[in-house]
Amino acid sequence: MTDTPVSEMSFEDAMKELEEVVGKLERGDVALDASIKLYERGAQLKKRCETKLKEAEEKVAAITLDGDGTPTGTQPVEGL
Repeated sequence: MTDTPVSEMSFEDAMKELEEVVGKLERGDVALDASIKLYERGAQLKKRCETKLKEAEEKVAAITLDGDGTPTGTQPVEGL
């Protein structure tokens, strides 16, 4: 696990750490207090991944196509 704030992580970094968290929790070899902290971190990582995926979906949806179906550019998406 890294000390990087979840809000600064890329999708890939957040997903990798989330997989590590899930693995540790599934093995069950972590003390209760540590398990709770891992679970909380995992919830934050999951939310970050969902947010980054939603942003990507919005960008893809904003791609404009010409009459032949060729991408011609993107439309600005508010807040991105």
